[in-house]
Amino acid sequence: MRHSWREVLSALVALSLAVPTCAAPVDGETAAARKEDLEFLYQTLERAHPDLFANTPEERFLERKAAIGTELEEADDFTFALELQSLTALAGDSHTTLALGGSMSQTVHYYPMSLLHRDGRWYLSAAPTERRALLGREVTAVNGRSMEETVEAFGAVLSADNGVKLRRQYRQSCNVAEFYEYLELARAGDPLELTLAGGEALVLAPVSGEELARMDLVRLSDGLPRPVTGVQDRFYLAFPLNDGTYYIQYNSCREDPELPMETFAAQVEQDLSAGQYRRVVVDLRNNGGGSDGVIWPLLQVLRRAMDRGMEGVGLIGETTFSSAIINAVELQEMGMALVGEPASGSVDHFGSVRSTQLPNSGLRLGVSSKYIDLGELLDADAGRGVEPLEPDVTAAQTMADTLAGRDYAVEWLLSHPQRLEPQAYPEAPLTRGRLAALLWQAAGSPAAEGTGFSDVLGIEWFLPALRWARESGAASGTGAGAFEAARPVTRQEAAVLLLRTAELLGLGPGQTGTPPEDEAQIEPWALEAVRWVCSTGLMETETGRFRPEEGLTRQEGEAAVERLAALAG
Repeated sequence: MRHSWREVLSALVALSLAVPTCAAPVDGETAAARKEDLEFLYQTLERAHPDLFANTPEERFLERKAAIGTELEEADDFTFALELQSLTALAGDSHTTLALGGSMSQTVHYYPMSLLHRDGRWYLSAAPTERRALLGREVTAVNGRSMEETVEAFGAVLSADNGVKLRRQYRQSCNVAEFYEYLELARAGDPLELTLAGGEALVLAPVSGEELARMDLVRLSDGLPRPVTGVQDRFYLAFPLNDGTYYIQYNSCREDPELPMETFAAQVEQDLSAGQYRRVVVDLRNNGGGSDGVIWPLLQVLRRAMDRGMEGVGLIGETTFSSAIINAVELQEMGMALVGEPASGSVDHFGSVRSTQLPNSGLRLGVSSKYIDLGELLDADAGRGVEPLEPDVTAAQTMADTLAGRDYAVEWLLSHPQRLEPQAYPEAPLTRGRLAALLWQAAGSPAAEGTGFSDVLGIEWFLPALRWARESGAASGTGAGAFEAARPVTRQEAAVLLLRTAELLGLGPGQTGTPPEDEAQIEPWALEAVRWVCSTGLMETETGRFRPEEGLTRQEGEAAVERLAALAG
């Protein structure tokens, strides 16, 4: 099971969720059509998803499917759609979901309110005009349940692969009455009671979509001052924040037909070359995804700027999701630190959604078609997995910041001009690329010409090290001009790279000492190197065994290179 928090949510779904008692039974033809949709949904999930049962056992899926099958004649259309979504949500995949909008939205009821999450709390962000005074007040409970319990309950019908995504999904659907009714958090047609900090309550009756459109509502955002870095209705834009900081807002991983990315990137490069900027900031906080490749012309411009000494910093937040997550980790691969708050997108995740339509209800099902493991391409992903992308430096927006129109993360950056570093992750697997960088630094970071290896992306922070490794002979690659920089290095590979670097520093193999007990498992090409690193103490054995095919952590690799540097004097 990838996510322990999913265990609770899966258990909720396994329960027999009640159907509103006011729903009128449907005829046999409708029940048969629903059965066909149910079967189609399950078979599509099972066939199309790359690993449907990664987070929830098949038995749980079958139990939920069987429970839905017993209620086909009782539920109204929207409740039936929620039943299908509860089955879909068991995948624990933020990208695999059933769209519940369309014609069904005409039958949905809403509570006239919305909520906002800031600094670990929930706040009222919209309400009827006569309750204007309550805007911005903290909400502590819904119908007597704490906010944590309420959000957790919504996990039964919301597709999410991490807790940040679930929280965001709840915020986007927190005013839909039918969700509360389906989850037995409210009775059909009854008001919803929001408990506010201090004990005051706000009671709201559900209304139709048409009634909601006619209501006079006030929103917290109305009249609030906006920071200069507030989200704009454009795919991407850029401007200087001051003489030393250049700001890029990247809001959607899509090409602007009126401003192609190639053109935009050229404009950014011209600006960066003309100014005296020390830092360039790439803001992904409002980017929900699209196509991760759109940004590449800009990344190449940023790589050149960083090679000239400019610092790059990325901004992430709750909205950062899907392809924007890939782009954010690519920024880390370039050596940028990420600042802000945890993203709703997971570092590794199911994605590349393919869509189909259920034959009778017409509901659209989106299903992930592959598992995206960024660790196969990026050193920055090493040791991570299906978990929210975390910032290297947390700079969380509070409600006080929002009310004052401040962008706390940007203000923090402007007041902290020192160069930032990504988190160390000492227990993460040591990759071949990172080890090459450590050895290059131990060798004095010499300049090298050439293009390095054929399989590099061209934006990596350790690219100069790979050029040096190939030119100097410290590393010959893995064949066909490739290096596999993101692959975790094995201990015997590390031994070879350490010995080759030692020879470049004027150190010879010398005495090889007592061979390890598992020498027979060591490849012939690594044997001399293993004997040498063991005899010199650069790498340690465990009860006499070298364990050649096992990996190293970053911390272990750094320690071995430090010993090499000390040995070289």
